[in-house]
Amino acid sequence: MRFVIIDGRNLTLEQVLEVAERRAQVKLSPSVEKKVRRSRDFIEKALDRGEKIYGVTTGFGLLSDQLIDHSEIEDLQKNLIRSHSVGVGPYFDEVTTRAIMLLRANVIAMGYSGVRIEVLKRLVDMINKGVHPLVPEQGSVGASGDLAPLAHLTSVLMGEGEAVFKGKVMSGERAMEMAGIPILTLKAKEGLALVNGTQVMAAVGLLALLRAERLSKLADIIGACTLDALKGTLSAFDLDIQRVRPFPGSLAVSKNFKKLGRFSEIAKSHQFCSKIQDAYSLRCIPQVHGAVRDALAYVRKILEIEVNSATDNPLVFAEQKKILNCGNFHGEPVAFALDLLGIAVSELGSISERRIEKLINPALSGLPAFLTTEGGLHSGLMMVQVSAAALASENKILAHPASVDSIPTSADKEDHVSMGTIAARKGRDITRNVEHILAMELLCATQGLEFLLPLQPGIGIKEAWRVVREKIPPIKGDRRFSEDIKEIQRLIESGELLRRVQKVVGKLE
Repeated sequence: MRFVIIDGRNLTLEQVLEVAERRAQVKLSPSVEKKVRRSRDFIEKALDRGEKIYGVTTGFGLLSDQLIDHSEIEDLQKNLIRSHSVGVGPYFDEVTTRAIMLLRANVIAMGYSGVRIEVLKRLVDMINKGVHPLVPEQGSVGASGDLAPLAHLTSVLMGEGEAVFKGKVMSGERAMEMAGIPILTLKAKEGLALVNGTQVMAAVGLLALLRAERLSKLADIIGACTLDALKGTLSAFDLDIQRVRPFPGSLAVSKNFKKLGRFSEIAKSHQFCSKIQDAYSLRCIPQVHGAVRDALAYVRKILEIEVNSATDNPLVFAEQKKILNCGNFHGEPVAFALDLLGIAVSELGSISERRIEKLINPALSGLPAFLTTEGGLHSGLMMVQVSAAALASENKILAHPASVDSIPTSADKEDHVSMGTIAARKGRDITRNVEHILAMELLCATQGLEFLLPLQPGIGIKEAWRVVREKIPPIKGDRRFSEDIKEIQRLIESGELLRRVQKVVGKLE
């Protein structure tokens, strides 16, 4: 059984995926319990001294000037979770929910939250035993943390709300009972510590990022298939070109195309043709695909910091003997990065859609119109480009930055917010759309290659063509092409296409 050990400092994005998608078990580092207990002891001593602590002995937001009697502190935390459970819309899937839970546990493991070790252990138990709270996607503005969705998650710890356990939806109380996890009574600060943070936007964003990073390699494979099918030239991918404008992404893309296009008989056949240069959607692939990669590298850097950051308010610094109110819950760094993710990935789809047009348009491709030999009776892949255009245009709308918006909340106490969770959800949706656009391009490119036989494409391109042909036969006449697109999208999402091609050409950059 696989394990991921958390200590609040060293969690990687890939480990999050291990727990979220592949159901690796979570363990606490031996160093965690001491840190968490020290932080909790400091809170309890402050309570004994009668100190005024935000969200512990006071109300929340605008109500922070309202003092809470010690006898009502547990009710305060319970009421916080109930009142903040206002999310709406579809629920996050189980993979995303597991990622959210893991990130929240990792924050607590840092030892700045002031909660009991029992809170952290119960959260880890929920992950390991498969209790997945139903968390609505909508309702967070991304400052004061992802309050509403995290409140829904915390409800289940309290034995309230709803959860999925072993594939069945049930009450949170029943799910915890069936999993053998005791219900938690929240003590001072614990409700606040569980909802203050950016873990929803970070979880959604990092899952989208990992998907987008894989897509960036697949976009190179699929773009190379189109380049050969259109008898394009690899000269624009010469490494000397990239070295005089040395963006890392452009260099990586050009190296990939050199690997994928090796030994192409198609390229050799038109080496001395009269064509001078290709359209931008082919010639500028290193610059566009490369810029996407560089943007994703920035997003990765931000998320690697965020998943190992304390985002509570207040933060408990037991060693320094202080409790500090702060704004680490504000999602702006993540919101900016995830807006960039959406913008960058949408461009992978935009340039892919243009290559699809090149493939189906006989005036541009030299191939039969809509890649069918019986135009008229058969429409061929005409509508595939239309569907790709619809997704590309949808992405243009989704790519509008969420982080430039702000609406004051909590009677203007929380007067500037990040909208980071909206940025994360948009980035996720754009990435899914681009998976489908690239699947459409690969459907068209592999069909285009059929018309160039017996000339063989580059070795990586040939392997991609072979993987597709194992699932989808050449197009002889019209059929339900949505089924073909789904099949290719599964090859993309599962990683099979990338694995098979890399087995032939070596690891892609």
